[in-house]
Amino acid sequence: MKKLLKIFAIFLVLVAVVAVAGSQFGLFDRGPSTKDVQTQVSELRTITQLVSASGRIQPEVQVIIRPDVSGEIIELNVKEGDFVREGDLLLRIRPDLFQAQIDNLNATLLSQMARMEQARATKLQAEVEYLKNKELFERNVISQLVYLQSKNNYEAQKANFRASEFQIESARAQLRRAEEELRQTVIRSPKDGTITRLAVERGERVLGQAQMTGTEMMRIARLEQMEILVDVNENDIVNVSLADTALIQVDAYPGRSFKGMVTEIANSADITGTGSAEQVTNYKVKIRILTPHNLNSGSDSFRLASSAEVGDQESVMFRPGMSGTVDIQTRTVRDAVSVPIQAVTVRDFAKDNASESDTTLVTDRNRHKEDFRRVVFVNEDGVAKRREVTTGISDNNFIQIVTGLEAGAEVITGSFRILSRELNDGDLITVKN
Repeated sequence: MKKLLKIFAIFLVLVAVVAVAGSQFGLFDRGPSTKDVQTQVSELRTITQLVSASGRIQPEVQVIIRPDVSGEIIELNVKEGDFVREGDLLLRIRPDLFQAQIDNLNATLLSQMARMEQARATKLQAEVEYLKNKELFERNVISQLVYLQSKNNYEAQKANFRASEFQIESARAQLRRAEEELRQTVIRSPKDGTITRLAVERGERVLGQAQMTGTEMMRIARLEQMEILVDVNENDIVNVSLADTALIQVDAYPGRSFKGMVTEIANSADITGTGSAEQVTNYKVKIRILTPHNLNSGSDSFRLASSAEVGDQESVMFRPGMSGTVDIQTRTVRDAVSVPIQAVTVRDFAKDNASESDTTLVTDRNRHKEDFRRVVFVNEDGVAKRREVTTGISDNNFIQIVTGLEAGAEVITGSFRILSRELNDGDLITVKN
């Protein structure tokens, strides 16, 4: 056994020596190493740049009904979901107090008119006395003091008469206001629409909005004219314009897409997490839903027209508050040279062009100026060739190549690790799609 162990140990040493010598002298060299990659041919495509955002559906036109006067609801003629037309009676508020106030103001007005007539008579009497004393004074029959007293009394009575006229105008204004408040106890629909929310019941007391925000009693909306309000990030809002088309996906209708159009873009931003690392700046964008919807919620003429437009398609019913996402089509380029987005990477040309012998220049970032450029790698007979490119717009899958590449080139698209870090110009590659 000892002899066998010695022979086996000597054999292992000889194998190790042969392996080291063979590697040093290239006896076992299998040729240069290659990298396994995936490729795809660049093609001419129509690319549509998309801005994606999410939000909630709401009516384009919605009116919140609040009372102008306070009181008890004594009549409620609608329920949630009813369709009403402009001028239809919605509810009444108890008018007793307002009617009593009108009666009181009518009595006050009559009293002021009686006082005015009394002031008119007093003024006429003072005028007669003044004219008489004036004539006597001119004849030197009475003293100047008596004449001036009668004159001043006449002027005072004229002022008193004018004051009574103003008091009557004030009483009439108060009466008109009370009559308007009485009319405000009857609330009618300001426009055609559907009652989307009813927050009160008959017998409840509501607060008017004379001094503060009144009680929200109900909401009237045009459900056949819906829109989706979305938040668009500050980096994407510069690409969005009015009248841009959009594709809308609503969570309640999975697998379906609806047409839309941008109708409004906010000028002020909504900022959350101000001053923190999670600060987000968004802008509100309204997108009108163009696909006919809520056909049973509009007027008869709208329902007939929309039913003829959609034909046999399934009716769509959107409700306020439904969540959804939109893809806003901001720009389209036809016949664009395009490659998969992952095929475009970046390289530091300043570092790549540095001398290999000057390792300090290569390794020290503070010693050379970075020059990052976008590139793609092309397969040329099993060799990776770097091409500097200028990119344009992109969609979810492809990006436009403006300069640096022609259609028909075999572009390296993966793997991500090799393409983003390891692959260099001139490397040997093996295509494994």
